[in-house]
Amino acid sequence: MSSPIIFYDIPSTLSVNAWSPNTWKTRYALNIKGVPYETVWVEYPDIEALAKKIGAPSTGTKDDGSPSYTLPIINDPNTGKVVSDSFLIAEYLDATYPGGNTLFPPGTKPLIAAFEGSVVGAIGGILPLQLALSCYILNPSSQKYFRATREATFGKKIEEFSPAGAHRDADWAKAKEGLVAVDGWFSKNGGGKFVMGDSISYADGVLGGWLAWVKIINESSAAWEDLAAWHGGRWSTYLTNLQPFAAVL
Repeated sequence: MSSPIIFYDIPSTLSVNAWSPNTWKTRYALNIKGVPYETVWVEYPDIEALAKKIGAPSTGTKDDGSPSYTLPIINDPNTGKVVSDSFLIAEYLDATYPGGNTLFPPGTKPLIAAFEGSVVGAIGGILPLQLALSCYILNPSSQKYFRATREATFGKKIEEFSPAGAHRDADWAKAKEGLVAVDGWFSKNGGGKFVMGDSISYADGVLGGWLAWVKIINESSAAWEDLAAWHGGRWSTYLTNLQPFAAVL
């Protein structure tokens, strides 16, 4: 029997713990493949040291030109491979564990990559709000790190990202309009439960990851109830269909 893959994720103060859209993409991918794994929780300030210790590739560069390291990362004791970046991890899982569900059906990698960009663009209106709300559900060390880095990037305080009132209402309206396109794509899948009809794929990890983030961060407010009802209840139903692949192990 294979040893479990070690999956590094970012903890929170929430009961479900998992919250980040990027790590949710990998969690969905692991669950869709049915590959044994275990989660190791890593606070934001500790990610770089961990990545260097286990030999994880960087995923970008900082403003000073030095490498930056982000989660998700997986460490596969069965092959000795350490992989960063959710898309690359999904590719690795398909190549290394070909049994079970296929994350990338033949010829779909470019389409799924483009699909992700379109999904991010569709919900872009509420990204500032999502970032602000995410800050508040983090543990103290991660919250301090998250606030400092995001405020430096955007040049304003977290509280100014999406202030309540007309500004926030406009952000939600943009997201609703953007998701009209995604709803239209769904209507062409033959009535199936997933992005590609009845076949689950990494496209569902992508869309599921972003929608899970929205739901988890807003679930205690009326905002999620509103979004869940958009487009005939499409998004609530979709996440319910993905629930068998949403285990937090």
